[in-house]
Amino acid sequence: MASIIQSTQWLNLREAAKYIGVSYNTLIKFRHMGLKVCEIDNIKRVSLKEIDRFLEEHSF
Repeated sequence: MASIIQSTQWLNLREAAKYIGVSYNTLIKFRHMGLKVCEIDNIKRVSLKEIDRFLEEHSF
């Protein structure tokens, strides 16, 4: 898995959840909280930059 994350800037939702150490359902909650997900023809991807931005925005 680590080699996949290192070789791409876009992750599917399950990979994104694993990247930040949360469940898939929590990632979906994050999406409702404003995590931007690219969706084309029902294929969903989220960028590493967007994940980092979202986490930084919600850090205190």
